[in-house]
Amino acid sequence: MHSVHSTDCGSAQSHTHYLADTEETLKFGEKLASCLHPGMTIHLLGNLGAGKTTLTRGILHGLGYSHIVKSPTYNLVEIYKISGLYLYHFDFYRFNDCSEWEEAGFRDYFNSDSICLVEWPEKAGNLLPSADLRCFLNILDSGRNIEIRSSTETGKQCLIHWTTEKNT
Repeated sequence: MHSVHSTDCGSAQSHTHYLADTEETLKFGEKLASCLHPGMTIHLLGNLGAGKTTLTRGILHGLGYSHIVKSPTYNLVEIYKISGLYLYHFDFYRFNDCSEWEEAGFRDYFNSDSICLVEWPEKAGNLLPSADLRCFLNILDSGRNIEIRSSTETGKQCLIHWTTEKNT
């Protein structure tokens, strides 16, 4: 896993990394888990096959979840309870209209006691709570790039903590 660059633009922070394969994506997710905490919302963006669910699997493993992690494409949400923490993994790929998010009753899942990871957040329009972190996965000829951008002060503090931990 190679760090490509980091930037700090006042209130936002961004980190980009190259991930050679699935194993590096899982390890990256495990490390990223160390800075996540209840109340956070993370948007996962990228084309089909970019590694969004693989990253989520790594995050869950980093939080101590050792069971199978399924893609929520057909269920829309997979729920994981880890030591009193609820992690909700959403996939809105099949939404045809952003009002489907409201009708599904997902608003209550976004609360101070849970972490919400959202694939295809753009399909819910502007109905979703703001993301603390936005993870952009881009497929390359070999491997993929991931860029993580903070969108809130909570997200910025998370990335600062993660960068500090990663470098010690």
